[in-house]
Amino acid sequence: MKKLFLCSFFSDTSSLLSTFAGPDLAGKTVTFIPTAGNVEKVTFYIESARKIFRKLGIKIDELDIAQATPQEISEKLRGNDFIYVSGGNTFYLLQEMKRSGADKIINECVDAGRLYIGESAGSVITSPNIQYVDMMDPVGKAPLLDNFDALNLVDFYTLPHYASFPFKKACEKVIAKYGDSLALRPITNKQAMTVEGDVVTLVE
Repeated sequence: MKKLFLCSFFSDTSSLLSTFAGPDLAGKTVTFIPTAGNVEKVTFYIESARKIFRKLGIKIDELDIAQATPQEISEKLRGNDFIYVSGGNTFYLLQEMKRSGADKIINECVDAGRLYIGESAGSVITSPNIQYVDMMDPVGKAPLLDNFDALNLVDFYTLPHYASFPFKKACEKVIAKYGDSLALRPITNKQAMTVEGDVVTLVE
């Protein structure tokens, strides 16, 4: 059964993860994918996520899919208990997932019941297509990306940082442009969406 935890800002929602994933998190290992931050100047949220996992007793197995070999990507994604995908540039993240083949392996793992934790870009990438965030992330950071079809793990479109600085106006523009045509699911920095099978729940 699919299990996903999708948030805008992991630092403000990590307590919700324990409720969703269960109390026995200590000793588990997370495949930690910081790749979306490679092309960003501001990346404090990535180190914040590392600190939270350590505090929860979860071991971190770092995996930058832009640098790792196909064998490393396969072994780490398939071998660890959880998958975490950080925030950053969603288009660059998608480019590297497709280029490395990590997208297909992540889909296999999630379909098999592996818990997926997405923060910001890591949440958006689970949608069927990511074109709707082109007003939040520069598409030019992903020059090799030829289409915006994404992981398609969910049938909705997560809109992170809703009503939250500094993305408040950008989110409003996305809603104005795509609100009538896409099943947008806006979440603030203090909210998350949990997906368990076909059940989607907004938690805060």
